[in-house]
Amino acid sequence: MERTKNKFDLSLHPHRRFNPLNGEWVFVSPRRTQRPWQGKVEETSREESPEYDPGCYLCPGNKRAGDARNPAYASTFVFDNDFGSLLPGTPAKKVRRGNLIIAEGEAGISRVVCFSPRHNRTLAEMDRAGIREVVDVLAEEYRILGGKRFVNHVQIFENKGEMMGCSNPHPHCQIWAERSIPVEPAKEKRQMLAYRRAHRRCLLCDYVSLELKLAERIVCANGDFVVIVPFWAIWPFETIVVSRRHNGSLTGLTDMERDSLADVIRRITVRYDNLFRISFPYSSGFHQSPTDGTKHPESHLHMHFFPPLLRSATVKKFMVGYEMLANPQRDITAESAAARLRELPEIHYRHEPSSHI
Repeated sequence: MERTKNKFDLSLHPHRRFNPLNGEWVFVSPRRTQRPWQGKVEETSREESPEYDPGCYLCPGNKRAGDARNPAYASTFVFDNDFGSLLPGTPAKKVRRGNLIIAEGEAGISRVVCFSPRHNRTLAEMDRAGIREVVDVLAEEYRILGGKRFVNHVQIFENKGEMMGCSNPHPHCQIWAERSIPVEPAKEKRQMLAYRRAHRRCLLCDYVSLELKLAERIVCANGDFVVIVPFWAIWPFETIVVSRRHNGSLTGLTDMERDSLADVIRRITVRYDNLFRISFPYSSGFHQSPTDGTKHPESHLHMHFFPPLLRSATVKKFMVGYEMLANPQRDITAESAAARLRELPEIHYRHEPSSHI
């Protein structure tokens, strides 16, 4: 009895987990979800969005915020951001005052990718063929932008929902292509390179192999991709989509693998929406090989999903206090999050028979 009582249990006891992708630790406190919640409760909207919104600056044919007008596009549409955070002509100048005040110019390009002409069609509600078209466009943008001499990194990301700071509800993602490799991809690059040098193998290849054997954190999978709640996840229902085959970028995917990627993106985003029966907010994005003209055998294509919701559609996870001053912290274990996501149906709740709603 005493031996069982003192046995360390990841599902019960506070503990730290190591993230081999960035070399950092996350604190896990499973008991925190038991505390009563009297804090911030988010508002949710159940209003149906129209298929076309005449006031939306991303819908086909509409005037954009920068005065340009969208064509009457019928599929995935890409344009240079009218208020881009990066500018291609930025001089590569440095400012330095001693050893503590340092700045340098950052040249780059910002683009917007509208997934479809439909204002009310998120990835979760697109079919696989539609998402496959998005995958093809993103791969081509990575190739074109990464081929520019001054671009060393291409970051594709989506902020979905007002809760994640999305400025326009028309489903879209952004691409920032820049001279420098940003902080988070640079951390992963260092870790994957160190792992390859130490073990002569790929970090994510080994991780996927291990998770497939353990099975407790797998959400869904197909022949080419695996969706996992990573052991070191910070956000409550965070997932990582990893290619089974070692490959560094979207451009390296075969035709069948692109279909498979579209398939798992649809399956995980549908599960997210079904979890709390809302259009689920998240930030997501791809990490791929740098485009600096050198080979990166350590790189392995993967996609992160970082959703903020914790207990319900109205209670989100806040990264404050301890998280800002000490260490990232999560309230539910990766295993319990994976179990909840795994058991959800892959038919979108809006498309279920009315008797099931």
